[in-house]
Amino acid sequence: MDKTTRLAGILLPISSLPSPYGIGTLGKEAYDFVDFLEKSHEKLWQILPLNLTSYGDSPYQSPSSNGLNYYFIDFRILEEKGLLSREEYINADFGDDPEHVDYGKLFEYRIPILRTAFLRFDKTDPSFVKFVQEGEGRDFAFYMTLKVKNHYRPWYEWADDEKNYTPELEEKIINDRQDDYLFYVWTQFEFYDEYFSLKNYANSKGVSIIGDMPLYLARDSVEAYKYFEMFLFDENHNPTLVAGCPPDYFSPDGQLWGNPIYDWDYMEKTGFKWFNKRIEQNLKFFDILRIDHFRGVSAYYTIPFGNKTAREGKWVKGPGFSLFKDKTDLPIIAEDLGFMDEGVIKLLKETGYPGMKVLEFAFDGDSLNSHKPSNSTANCVCYTGTHDNMPIKGFLEELNENELKLYCDDLKKQCELFNVPYDGSNLYSLTRTTCLLCLGGPSFMSVLPIQDILYHGKESRLNEPSTLSDRNWTYRTKKSDFTDRLADILFKDNQRFGR
Repeated sequence: MDKTTRLAGILLPISSLPSPYGIGTLGKEAYDFVDFLEKSHEKLWQILPLNLTSYGDSPYQSPSSNGLNYYFIDFRILEEKGLLSREEYINADFGDDPEHVDYGKLFEYRIPILRTAFLRFDKTDPSFVKFVQEGEGRDFAFYMTLKVKNHYRPWYEWADDEKNYTPELEEKIINDRQDDYLFYVWTQFEFYDEYFSLKNYANSKGVSIIGDMPLYLARDSVEAYKYFEMFLFDENHNPTLVAGCPPDYFSPDGQLWGNPIYDWDYMEKTGFKWFNKRIEQNLKFFDILRIDHFRGVSAYYTIPFGNKTAREGKWVKGPGFSLFKDKTDLPIIAEDLGFMDEGVIKLLKETGYPGMKVLEFAFDGDSLNSHKPSNSTANCVCYTGTHDNMPIKGFLEELNENELKLYCDDLKKQCELFNVPYDGSNLYSLTRTTCLLCLGGPSFMSVLPIQDILYHGKESRLNEPSTLSDRNWTYRTKKSDFTDRLADILFKDNQRFGR
């Protein structure tokens, strides 16, 4: 990862791309967006995890660490391959709101259309046969086959004869329910084909893909089901501890995520074999990998299983640098947000990975605030906000008079330091100025969420952490958002600040 070149990019998950079919896909609109990035002189596209969503529609709660989201498979590409006719998908009901994903409708209508395409697919295709034989997608397909058989319930609610994994059970399920199993393998095969065509196109246009790797896995996942020795489970495979965050000013009960905790002692005894393979796999898909909740490798917060809040928990020392000592040359970004202590700071220095600075956190009147550009170094990635933040417009609208004054005063001082034009005349100007400061600051990478570029407000928030809502992970853009005029503005902004 070249840290001497100043780069700019846009945060826009695949799901948020325009599309007439309910959710963004790997099809034409994704290629159009790459063209928009090229016109804008944006060299980075951050797309978040590609994992299949499950509980809460979150890609950070997936049934498999490697299971790719078959909702992103493009119907028009399948039509070009002779696997679908237009009439089979053109009138399907994917929801009536083009600016939000309806996951219930996708589940109801999109999967049957994919199954129709699979019925026409030549299962003797040598590439597919090789894919199956090499075990690509095997864990994911096996687990999804069992979930279908058990009406999509999580494994810990299944009958005892299937709740407890054995290799013999795996072979039996694959043999007895081969149509389901091969369908789910095929979704991965097709995803690979479409995704790597898109990635190669982006790379040919000078655009690098930034992806996300969640640190934790869902309890309802094939890993927790099949590789239970990797987790702090009791003899009945129930978690003894789960993950979360302690109480703070914003969350008096803390955040109870509920993910099972790794048995890091076991992981270390295996030489971190599973984690090494996982990082290697992610770097096949992404040019740059952001590791979510990086601080959990230094120390992680544990909550007794069964607790209703995160109030009662404790910090436990993680594996630290031993996990990354042979990976310091990899293109990794450390998501180092949240509670920072000396251990996290030390781990960042040891790895050399760039951390993150978020301007939405920066302008509070505290001159020592680490998110201020004046307290940042080149070895970081600057964001106006992340996928978990309120878009800047909505954030500013919710500030009280005193908070807004602090924001404006701090923003103006920072703009003066970095020769960025300041305009605080209205909320649009403040949002635009914040974006310009993100580009004008010292970080070697600057990434703007598309909502802040488009001046979209609270209705466009992608996710509100620790909440379940039919508005989380549903935000979508429109084709009309990506104009030549906007591309020209972004191009000139990037030129101005040497990106």
